[in-house]
Amino acid sequence: MKELLKLQDVRYEVMDTQIFDNVTASVKQGEVIGIIGRNGAGKSTLLQLIQGSLLPTTGQLRWLQSVEMAYVEQERAEFDTQEVIPHEADLLAKWHVPNIAFSALSGGEKLKMRLARGFSQDAQLLLLDEPTNHLDEKSTAMLITKVKNYGGTIVVVSHDRYFLDEVVTKIWSIEEGKLIEHNGHYSSYMAAREQQRLAQQRAYDKQQKNIERIEAQMKELTSWSQKAHAQSTKQEGFKEHYRVKAKRMDAQVKSKKKRLEKELAKAKVNRVEPDDEIQFVLKTSQRVGKRFLELKHVTKCFENRLLFKDVNLTIQYGEKIAIIGPNGSGKTTLLKVLLAREKAEGEIWMSPAANIGYLTQEVFDLPLNQTPEKFFYRETFEERGKVQNLMKHLGFTPTHWTAPIGNMSMGERVKCKLMAYILEEKNVLILDEPTNHLDLPSREQLEQTLAHYKGTLLVVSHDRYFLEKTTDSEWIIDNKYIYKKWKDSVPAAVDDLKSLRLKLENERQEILGKLSFLTAQDKDYATLDRKFNALTKRINELLN
Repeated sequence: MKELLKLQDVRYEVMDTQIFDNVTASVKQGEVIGIIGRNGAGKSTLLQLIQGSLLPTTGQLRWLQSVEMAYVEQERAEFDTQEVIPHEADLLAKWHVPNIAFSALSGGEKLKMRLARGFSQDAQLLLLDEPTNHLDEKSTAMLITKVKNYGGTIVVVSHDRYFLDEVVTKIWSIEEGKLIEHNGHYSSYMAAREQQRLAQQRAYDKQQKNIERIEAQMKELTSWSQKAHAQSTKQEGFKEHYRVKAKRMDAQVKSKKKRLEKELAKAKVNRVEPDDEIQFVLKTSQRVGKRFLELKHVTKCFENRLLFKDVNLTIQYGEKIAIIGPNGSGKTTLLKVLLAREKAEGEIWMSPAANIGYLTQEVFDLPLNQTPEKFFYRETFEERGKVQNLMKHLGFTPTHWTAPIGNMSMGERVKCKLMAYILEEKNVLILDEPTNHLDLPSREQLEQTLAHYKGTLLVVSHDRYFLEKTTDSEWIIDNKYIYKKWKDSVPAAVDDLKSLRLKLENERQEILGKLSFLTAQDKDYATLDRKFNALTKRINELLN
């Protein structure tokens, strides 16, 4: 394959902070290169260096051929939709992107519009930054087919393991400011990396044992030398004998020391550094009552599109609900309706005790000119230390504290937004695509944290594995309707079972309404609470 580009000893810094150094790699015609690494490692920066919107601090990018490029950015606040070429229009139709204003599109539809623009240019080199974020399963499958059939070269940044295994032919991994090049897909790279780390650890252990053995010999010889020096000053007639012996011992110590230094200089093996751990917990503030939210006959249209109609659902405190549906079905709009950020027909009641944290999909809704020091301002030294310690556990470095949020990667911005809810101890979390932009360690820690979270949780996500770990029921948006399904439940097939379940649901709803006006001290509370729990148990039995 012909080489298109050589990266030679590329170094890049931002405000005296080194992002990466000594990056040397090549891009060949027809390759699909996957760039992987932690949030903030410099993956998007590397794409921008290739695209030419950034210049390296030192080193060079040497183009061996004249190449046309197309670049699909990770996120865009705005997008020019005025001129659409035929090929682009075909892709938009296949991806079911409606012909409406860019601002009115869902996150997945916005991404598909940008992808359609990128692929339609038929560029020799296509740069894709997190192209599977926001996409539903069907759209991701279409993207994989599109990448596999592409006639040019593709360089893609992604945290999606399945996508990387399906499409890439080479991995560029940015680790500790260095770039590691591997021929193969993601899984083969991770297997090779693990073998390399094991071999390095074995070599390091062997080297340490050798160092310990030589140092023990040097220590013993030094001890003998010290004794010989002492004897050379005490015993008359034997001074010269011990003086010669001491010199010989000193020479042996020096010889062994030089040999050890020479061995280490020739082939020193460094200790295998453990991968950084991401750690955080989500605590909850006190809640009151059982019921958090109730929807009655809710219908929503958006930009002349009917998204959902006649929705009747209830959420109790402590429930963990996944909101599922294809791109454009109205998942984000539903969240905004629940939070009264969008108007809708019907009735919505929300508990006044709810203390809500809402994580949007957006990465431009933070004060990008502010620093974390100012954004998370705390008066006392102790409180500031708590924030900085949390940042450390989220993978941030000390330099992030005084650097603008706008300099952060998209994944770091998501973690910055999560920090607010970690610090404020919300009893309800509403999360819209929380795993977008996050690296794998951060996703895994978020899974563990939400699995142990004691509050109420509503999550929009296309990551089925993540939802399995964190939620216990689903709101499924299907053909303009929204229905609830408990995990592993099978919808009743018999009409009388459906009728019974509806009757029990209505009874439970009435009791829940009464309970919301009572406290545990009221005389009827205990009786109603027992009835509520019995009905809940019976309904769950019918669902299962």
